[in-house]
Amino acid sequence: MRLLKLAGKVAFAGFLSSMPFSAKAQGKAVQDMHIHNIVLVHGAWADGSSWSKVIPILESKGFHVTAVHLPFTTLAEDVATVKRTLALQDGPVLLVGHSYGGAVITEAGNDPKVTRLVYVAAFAPDSGQSAGDLNNEFPAPPGDKEFRPDAQGFLSLTDKGIAEDFAPDLSAAEIKILAATQGQTSGPNELGAKVTQAAWRDKPSSYIVADHDRMIAPELEKKLAQQMHAKTIHIPSSHVPMLSHPTQVAAFIADAASGQ
Repeated sequence: MRLLKLAGKVAFAGFLSSMPFSAKAQGKAVQDMHIHNIVLVHGAWADGSSWSKVIPILESKGFHVTAVHLPFTTLAEDVATVKRTLALQDGPVLLVGHSYGGAVITEAGNDPKVTRLVYVAAFAPDSGQSAGDLNNEFPAPPGDKEFRPDAQGFLSLTDKGIAEDFAPDLSAAEIKILAATQGQTSGPNELGAKVTQAAWRDKPSSYIVADHDRMIAPELEKKLAQQMHAKTIHIPSSHVPMLSHPTQVAAFIADAASGQ
């Protein structure tokens, strides 16, 4: 009987060693594979059209691209909106966030379908931090002077803030559209809400630093990229590099989806 038990153990060990991947190796294989689905998350004072120049470039490369529209009520509801979009994807997802959208993907990125993250001039809070906490680590950027709260604490940007701080490297016509379509953002419930678990702690991340950003301090962006050990590029742009430098941003996102 002892010999039979020993033979059984040896056979089982041989079966395990013949398996192509351990569970950990399988996880790494999923992360390293080419990702077909890309989900784009816009930032504050914006909507899904923030990605209008990037989407056709990515789709021409064969990616399936979806841009979400955040409700701008609470961080939790913004995250839930992204997760509903993730549930509709047919495989692994590259999740991309701009500005405040970086806080959203930091929480939503814990979804098992998300295998990689890309931050575009974005906040990347750690667990227990909010976007507002990060913004307080450096001197206030110029755009902070152009916020206007309503009676419920929802913030808008002035036309001057859009033109001079948010998107000064866009055409006058584009700036007018941004000013007209901006959404109000809940200061305490979105920018002040803390992330519970930072997905970038566990998943490969990439970061685009906007060197001329006047909404988030470029020094903060560089610090966040270093903290995440993210693959990083610098673009000499305003806060909206996906609109002012769409080809470069799309190429960086495509590289991330390909595991580069």
